[in-house]
Amino acid sequence: MKVFYSDHYTIDLPEGHRFPMRKYRMLREELVRRKIIDETQLVSPELAGLEDVMLAHTSRYVHGVLNGTLAPLEQRRIGFPWSKALVARSLATVGGCIASSYAALEDGLSGNLAGGTHHAMRDAGEGFCVFNDIAIATLRLMREEHVKRVAIVDLDVHQGNGNSEILGGRDDVYILSVHGAKNYPFRRVPSTVDVDLPDGTGDDEYMRVVRRELEPVLAFQPDIVYYQCGVDPLHADSLGRLSLTHDGLRERDAYVLETFRSRDIPVMLALGGGYATPIEETIEAQCNLYAVAMEASRRYRR
Repeated sequence: MKVFYSDHYTIDLPEGHRFPMRKYRMLREELVRRKIIDETQLVSPELAGLEDVMLAHTSRYVHGVLNGTLAPLEQRRIGFPWSKALVARSLATVGGCIASSYAALEDGLSGNLAGGTHHAMRDAGEGFCVFNDIAIATLRLMREEHVKRVAIVDLDVHQGNGNSEILGGRDDVYILSVHGAKNYPFRRVPSTVDVDLPDGTGDDEYMRVVRRELEPVLAFQPDIVYYQCGVDPLHADSLGRLSLTHDGLRERDAYVLETFRSRDIPVMLALGGGYATPIEETIEAQCNLYAVAMEASRRYRR
């Protein structure tokens, strides 16, 4: 199983910024320290090219990001101040998703230690999302005719409005989003299926929903599944509002991977959100995810 990571994923932010940027480097280091993965599995992706990014975004927006010429309100909507490092981070994240997509088609399962930037829309970014990595990778795989049908299983606690704004309404893309009913974003774009969960939803009810909603995804017969495996449904997450335990998240991830890999459907892991207090709780949940993924990779080798 290949795991994609770039030093570009972590950039400096102003003092006191609420986004826990250090979590990407922390996760990479902890995965290796715990021997969940080894250094030989880590691959540094190339930066995405302009042609790729333009598959999902307008020329106006893309050049505004690359050149730092977005209006101040547009930049604030993204949530990060503009910098050359932010541009490199955004392109590296997309590059990691594209490379991981090809690796999933080849090996059955792969992951990117960033990404899942599902709030980025065609002509705007928001919610700490600049370019929509899953949408870009989906459109590239389709353009090159590597796949005909794509499913996005988005179990991040926030609704994937950007995924749906770019890819919604297509017969060849199925988008499932299971998220907190009273959480961000407050203006949503309908997915193929949206499930709103009440505050405080715990392990049992959450898993009942996941089991129910994966059946139509299977019936869709996707050629690849993008699994937006955010760990922000965790009870300790400062932005989550749900009440899953670490065991519940581990059960979720094992069930999703078993569902698709047992049927030889490739899965690409997009990291998604995680904002626990302390941030070590997020790292713990993400390490559990990759421990489950490594077991699935061994069990269902291509």
